[in-house]
Amino acid sequence: MSDTKIKNVIIAGGGTAGWMCAAALSKLLGKNLNITLIESDDIPTVGVGEATIPTLLVLHKLLGIDEAEFMAATNATFKLGIAFDNWRDVGKDYIHSFGFIGQDCWAAGFQHFWLKGLKQNLVTEIGDYIPEHLACREERFAILANQDKNYAYHLDAGLYAKFLRNLAEKHGCQRLEGKIQQVNLREDNGYIQSLTLASGQQVEGDLFIDCTGFRGLLIEQALHTGYEDWNHWLPCDSAIAVQTQTVGKPVPYVRSIAHDSGWQWRIPLQNRTGNGLVFCSKYLSDEDAKQLLLNNIEGELLNEPRVIKYRTGTRRKLWNKNCVAIGLSSGFIEPLESTSIHLFQQSIVRLMLMFPSNGINQAAVDEYNRQCRSEIDNIKDFIILHYHLTDRTDSPFWRYCKNMPIPDTLKHRMDLFKQNGKAVKLADELFGEASWVQVMIGQGLMPEQYHPIVDLMSDSELKDFLDTIKAGVKRKVNNWPNHLDFIKHYCQAK
Repeated sequence: MSDTKIKNVIIAGGGTAGWMCAAALSKLLGKNLNITLIESDDIPTVGVGEATIPTLLVLHKLLGIDEAEFMAATNATFKLGIAFDNWRDVGKDYIHSFGFIGQDCWAAGFQHFWLKGLKQNLVTEIGDYIPEHLACREERFAILANQDKNYAYHLDAGLYAKFLRNLAEKHGCQRLEGKIQQVNLREDNGYIQSLTLASGQQVEGDLFIDCTGFRGLLIEQALHTGYEDWNHWLPCDSAIAVQTQTVGKPVPYVRSIAHDSGWQWRIPLQNRTGNGLVFCSKYLSDEDAKQLLLNNIEGELLNEPRVIKYRTGTRRKLWNKNCVAIGLSSGFIEPLESTSIHLFQQSIVRLMLMFPSNGINQAAVDEYNRQCRSEIDNIKDFIILHYHLTDRTDSPFWRYCKNMPIPDTLKHRMDLFKQNGKAVKLADELFGEASWVQVMIGQGLMPEQYHPIVDLMSDSELKDFLDTIKAGVKRKVNNWPNHLDFIKHYCQAK
């Protein structure tokens, strides 16, 4: 490995990933580093990661970002979950919200109490026992003192990158305009020595961060790291994105609408709506996909629809030699549960925790790659669950998804839930028990039994327990203002 002290950090590429990395490194480690970000105004970013999850609040706290200022600058609205239309079957919808379900006990999650209540006709839908779920449906939102991190944002990805750029440059990050023409490797160890720009300028560094998007200019084209393809599990390989004028009030959730060969997103911002169609090119052409999307959007078009091609999967190593891939250069699952920005963030935080100030060593590289891979695999399984666990057989795409082989790790989770009602959260896993329960039940997987501890309650005690939780949720959400009213008073875009 290298005993070269890390002083000069070169970030190749901008966009959300590049500027998030630049902001974090310059703000939190910048006094000891020279940080340079290279990007070209001529190279567009993907820029469609406009829905986030609650973990972003943690990074923003680290960076000292004022929430209202950030939201006004990025035309952001609040997000409490995702509405899944037609996923279980055509005409069957459900919501996967943030937050926790009901009240559990030491031996069993709330779903076990709810399952017995279901058998006795004592309960309504499981979302009635989750404040964030009910607030999605009633279009309410509030920020309360000392509350859990139970919300996220819908934001303009382009404006978010600009916001982060301002923060990074304020803390000493230098931006260098130019196209990267060549990646130059050291002869002795194959490490990256420098980048040659189209202007002929040579940019040397000790640590290189690849934020060049799907191209993977450093991690793949130069270092030939290798890619693990997940197309057999996640067959969608294309997306079409377009922005429209807002019609109606922005709701506090993303809509994910399943179609014959993929699904459509609808993300409400303060000033517009982000729309897109994720689809499988084996079953739908680009032109037909574009027409399908245009036939199913609301509001006047603000730009021309653009096609984005991708391969689901991951680099075999996210850190290889003196190069760390962050963002789409590291791989791509797909946008279904808004995990892209989260993975950018986690990679950056891990890098800072293991930062190789005194030189790159194999133990740190291996541990970084192990942690990244573990998290990616768990998220991958959660996304596959949405496609595979379905009653839809109305199109070749859905018949393939329903019958495709799935990872053993996911099969075990599904079997455990079906046979025992148990939803497992692994250590450091992103999606918790409440998420797995909501999606598995929403997609139609009902447990065959509940935990016997529930039977320690009498029927009347169980009814009181369930009714009290439901009433508490209703009372809590009734005190929250309308989502749009809250935005107007808290963070209205200028």
